[in-house]
Amino acid sequence: MSKRLEGMVAIVTGSGQGVGRGIAIGLAREGAKVITNNRKPKSNLADFSEYNEEERKKLIALSGDAKSTADEIIRAGGEAAPFYGNVADYETAEKLVKTAIDTFGRIDILVNNAAGLGFGMFTDTREEDWDYQTVPKLKGAYNTMSHAVPFMIKQKFGRIVNIASDAWVGVAGLCAYSAANSGVIGLTKATAKELSQFDVTVNAICPQAESPGHEINFYATKKKLADFGVKFDETKMKEVEDSHGPAEDLAPFVAYLATKEAAYISGSVFSVTANGRVTIYSDPEPKNTIKKNDAPWTMDELIKVVPEKMLKDYVSIARLKEWK
Repeated sequence: MSKRLEGMVAIVTGSGQGVGRGIAIGLAREGAKVITNNRKPKSNLADFSEYNEEERKKLIALSGDAKSTADEIIRAGGEAAPFYGNVADYETAEKLVKTAIDTFGRIDILVNNAAGLGFGMFTDTREEDWDYQTVPKLKGAYNTMSHAVPFMIKQKFGRIVNIASDAWVGVAGLCAYSAANSGVIGLTKATAKELSQFDVTVNAICPQAESPGHEINFYATKKKLADFGVKFDETKMKEVEDSHGPAEDLAPFVAYLATKEAAYISGSVFSVTANGRVTIYSDPEPKNTIKKNDAPWTMDELIKVVPEKMLKDYVSIARLKEWK
């Protein structure tokens, strides 16, 4: 290992298992001292009795908590300390950041990975579903950033990586999750512009890697397809499984964003898979404009001008045969 992060201190929220765990381990391998985090001790561990033996073994192997991740880092020769608490609570997030300062003396890297997962059509989404999927991710990111950023500004260095999802573009059946991740992208881009003068970068990645949440949703999707008599597309299934490899394999890109060499990268959104594919999203840009200088538009004018001038060749996403 290059130990490019030697001397740096990182917080990785939601790092008891899955993507967060893989990132925490990856940062530690590069020399960072890491504060691991999840809500409660062993809160991610379960017997998974409703799954078959093969599925259950995989889910148990992928499960853990802040202490199990910290212990793994320490066994490998790194430095880590666990912190239990829900970062969706503002004061808890403050204690998390303070733990990093008190334990290791500074805070250089903040990875906001804590999230609540779920799926379902909008008409089936209850208030508690909405809150569970939006509050930990979006408010949690605000909470930790609001406490960590002042320290980063003072030391004139900081690297923030917000974990979003490719669902930020809007995915049918994931309305709450899509909304939360779109908010994270907006937060990322706005704060990147504000903090660049202090050598504090803010980027977002949309990861694909092994996690209990992914496996549970993947199993549920396969079961639903089977119940409806839908034949699996084996090629597509293999592509999904290949991209969702060990979470440690996507950690190097997060570690790269945390280096001094990556100081020029900020306000960007990347899709990163565990099998080595990294894609940068383009920034949204205005496309077509109609403008009338002498008076407000009339309804008759708009009915004629909008399809001819502004929305020529336009196809509504609602009419696409495949929702993405």
